[in-house]
Amino acid sequence: MLLGLTAIAVLASCDTKKQEVELTASGLNPADFESTIDTLQTALYTLKNANGMEVCITNFGGRVVSIMVPDKNGEMKDVVLGFDNVATFADKENHPSDFGAAIGRYANRIAQGKITVDGKEYQLPQNNFGHCLHGGPDGWQYKVYEVVEATDSKLQLKIVSPDGDNNFPGEVTALVTYTLTEDNTLDICYDATTNAPTVINMTNHSYFNLNGNPEEAITNHELYVNADYYTPVDSTFMTTGEIAPVEGTPMDFRTPHALQQDIKNFDFEQIKNGNGFDHNWCLNTKGDDTQVAASIYSPETGILMEVFTDEPGIQVYSGNFLDGSAVGKKGIVYNQHAAICLETQKYPDTPNKSNLEGWPSATLNPGETYTSHCAYKFSIK
Repeated sequence: MLLGLTAIAVLASCDTKKQEVELTASGLNPADFESTIDTLQTALYTLKNANGMEVCITNFGGRVVSIMVPDKNGEMKDVVLGFDNVATFADKENHPSDFGAAIGRYANRIAQGKITVDGKEYQLPQNNFGHCLHGGPDGWQYKVYEVVEATDSKLQLKIVSPDGDNNFPGEVTALVTYTLTEDNTLDICYDATTNAPTVINMTNHSYFNLNGNPEEAITNHELYVNADYYTPVDSTFMTTGEIAPVEGTPMDFRTPHALQQDIKNFDFEQIKNGNGFDHNWCLNTKGDDTQVAASIYSPETGILMEVFTDEPGIQVYSGNFLDGSAVGKKGIVYNQHAAICLETQKYPDTPNKSNLEGWPSATLNPGETYTSHCAYKFSIK
């Protein structure tokens, strides 16, 4: 009898060990990201390097869920916003968000949701002041990406967007490749092809808080943007077509300084129109992704994040519309200015303004390959 009880105890002990959950360094439970959405499987993928840096990504929306980096004291900090389960990410009715997403087909805004491609006009979804924002309310941030490759340092995701997806023309096949390097860089490469003329503009929409605590606003962060010009917006956040100098304005971040200096300076019309900073800067880097395009720095943690890109523009969004309705990881409420986004991109509404001087093209034709590169490099300053 005693032998039987011992055997039962051993089996119970084994079952308990099986049930033990191995959390990520950021405290995420991978099981909370295992689901079936639109008949496709979702999961959480973890990248690590020898320095202890960790990046967690889900193939739902290609979303970066957490980034753990060391601060000046060697303490690991999670520096991006997000949810701790895939169900909340997927619940766009109650919890709409772009947290960490690989945005497509067209990041940022398209005026009145109208584009003309190959002589034909298309009406896209209008989900932001009458404009089409981030591909519409059912953009790629709400699609399940196929996992092509997953290793300890690399995750490659694929999406096939059919002709007519959110009324965009052409079937587009896109790849997003995340690589965590040994110098604490999250490197992101985008590639896409199409079977018919279309427009494309992909970006990553991570919300960064280098304090490592979203309960503390990012207004203490020092921002640098390597740009002499930016694209002003009207009261609906739409670019006017003008390319304006930053010289002598609160839009001049060529010398790094704290966001709090002007983030509430509504006497300056552009900050009033953006409800803070929500603008595209025209980068001086001219496609050279070896130059620093922008950076943010938290004096509290000593964490510096530099951005490198071959894109002509970068959208700086200072979390102006976070309003406390989103409850993120660890139950933290995301209030206004809880994070800042640095989105590398073509200029907003480029499909309707590429005929203007200084504006790039976002057109992709059959036989061509769209490529875009963005790298977020973390260090201690």
